[in-house]
Amino acid sequence: MTPRKLGFALVRGRSMEPTLHEGDRLLVLYGARPRPGKLAIVRLPNDSKGEPRPLAVKRLSRPDPEGGDGWWVERDNPREGLDSWTVGAIPAAGIRARVLLRMPNRLHMPVPARLR
Repeated sequence: MTPRKLGFALVRGRSMEPTLHEGDRLLVLYGARPRPGKLAIVRLPNDSKGEPRPLAVKRLSRPDPEGGDGWWVERDNPREGLDSWTVGAIPAAGIRARVLLRMPNRLHMPVPARLR
């Protein structure tokens, strides 16, 4: 069993909007069991030149529909980024951490009604 430990991640890009925004901070749990519907830090497959892609935040949709040990992952913004519709299922080893908490970037926080 993988040891569980807490960590932080910083959101870059727009593939998870409107759920997550550029600059949001995430509290993540490494070694957590993947669960459908939850957000996770994943390692997408290498690009067409064989270069590694950066870690990404994606939504865990379901276990690999082909019966492998991986997971089907999706983005929340269909106009931005990559997901399993483009690169296929992510191997289980590519699921690095589960997102526990979002700490919003102050630029995207709603303004309370009393301050408007």
